[in-house]
Amino acid sequence: MSWLDLHMHSSISNDGEFTPQQLMQLCSKAGLEVVALADHNSVRGVKEATIYAKKLDMKLIPAIELDCSFQNVDLHVLGYGIDISCLEFDKNESYIIEQEQNASKKRLELIEGMGIYFDYDTVMGLSKDGVITGEMIAEVAIADRRNLNNPQMYPYFPGGNRSDNPYVNFYWDFCAKGKGGYVPIRYMSLAQAVKLICSAGGIPVLAHPGNNVKENKELLQNIIREGIEGIEVYSSYHSIEQIKFYEEKADEYNLLKTIGSDFHGKTKPSVQLGKVLGAFSEEDIYLQLMSKIKSM
Repeated sequence: MSWLDLHMHSSISNDGEFTPQQLMQLCSKAGLEVVALADHNSVRGVKEATIYAKKLDMKLIPAIELDCSFQNVDLHVLGYGIDISCLEFDKNESYIIEQEQNASKKRLELIEGMGIYFDYDTVMGLSKDGVITGEMIAEVAIADRRNLNNPQMYPYFPGGNRSDNPYVNFYWDFCAKGKGGYVPIRYMSLAQAVKLICSAGGIPVLAHPGNNVKENKELLQNIIREGIEGIEVYSSYHSIEQIKFYEEKADEYNLLKTIGSDFHGKTKPSVQLGKVLGAFSEEDIYLQLMSKIKSM
């Protein structure tokens, strides 16, 4: 377990389980000393998290995870050391929430049309800000006895090959881009995300690229050209082979290497705070990031 975790989500994110206060308490119990709360497109939880981190003798780095797109690929960009009073973050969050609210009904219709059962009222009870995510649908569908003999659902039941993180895996398999339950959301461009983070005094870092960039060298090179200053090399999603690939690319392009579990709680039960693969020096990662933040 590491004492450094630079990527986690609170209940401010629509797929996060714990409040900022609860999350900081969990971080303390996990032995973390430096953390970054990086909610999806939101800084609303950072102030509360900072207060409780200080009470628990932890350092919290203000952060955000922005959804964006580049060359028809949806990406996540982390911003570290940002000024959370930047109003553009709030404007972007409101814009995305409005789209997600409008997309939720269509998402439910598409999943239902695939022959997957769920109770509508139960799903609505899980919604945040009127937004229904694929993870919420999964939680209700997995518990619905009408799906017990549904082969589509077998992988997400205990013992299934997608049961390690059943809710988010359901999202990737049914609701992600290119899947049958996908409803498009218009995100800012990668260039706009980098510009927004930098304008707020932050450092833009590409989140868990093994998920969506894979090991596409040309795509990665083009992403870096947009102004990315770091790569989340050490992620709970990355294999040892992917870690090695991104370590080499970070060195090749003189980029920061960061570490993050991407902890959410129940939507990703196999992801633990402070736990990632790879051999790394927390001290080096922390000092290099802080040096970059202070130089901005």
